[in-house]
Amino acid sequence: MINQDDATVDGFGDEWKRFDQHALAAGEIEELFSRYFKGFPWSDLPAAATGFDLGCGSGRWARLVAPRVGRVHCIDASGEALEVARRNLATLPNCELHHASVDSIPLPDSSMDFGYSLGVLHHVPDTGAGLRSCTAKLKPGAPFLLYLYYAFDNRPNWYRALWRLSDILRRSASRCPYAVRYVVSQALAAAVYWPLARLAALGERLGFDVRQMPLAYYRRSSFYTMRTDALDRFGTRLEQRFTRFQIQEMMERAGLERISFG
Repeated sequence: MINQDDATVDGFGDEWKRFDQHALAAGEIEELFSRYFKGFPWSDLPAAATGFDLGCGSGRWARLVAPRVGRVHCIDASGEALEVARRNLATLPNCELHHASVDSIPLPDSSMDFGYSLGVLHHVPDTGAGLRSCTAKLKPGAPFLLYLYYAFDNRPNWYRALWRLSDILRRSASRCPYAVRYVVSQALAAAVYWPLARLAALGERLGFDVRQMPLAYYRRSSFYTMRTDALDRFGTRLEQRFTRFQIQEMMERAGLERISFG
């Protein structure tokens, strides 16, 4: 059985066609990149390192990784997403695109100097197996950067209760036709994401600690990013969340060592 959910793959193809990241300011994409790659050991990579981006989507991360390395293999299960990535990465000849699911990565085992998968493996049926498929491609000691949805196990009960309410809406909306998913997500971006993010930004300017506020993460983000992420969140059929313990356990079973959490 292929380790992918076809409806979810199709949804991401629609998302990246709609939000191909061209409207995102260079400064904001650099800021997002620095958040995700803050702890990545660039200085430990060999010269002209070769690595892979599993679930490359629009190619937004590969576009910033490519100038730093020798080659990036950009892999995605969505042919539509890869067409967007092909356009976005057209000026970067060291990016090679592959149409493949996580369990059929077309790279030799133990051949990559680095790898990363950001916001992808929680959208496949078997996240642990997907992670093991990725780490099998790494050379011994090669770094792997992973972003997974977490289960809010470090948040208060009221925060987790709010998330559970939002997840009821996500489960309903994500099963609707794409046009409905899009309209619902954009309405939520305008009516929920933007007001709460701006409230958090105001609170921060007034000197309050706003990190526990819902959607405070977006307090410095553009409305374009909020719209993109709202569609990602409420338009995606398959979503899984994991506690820190579960993530640590999956990573160790996949052979990773010296694990560090952001």
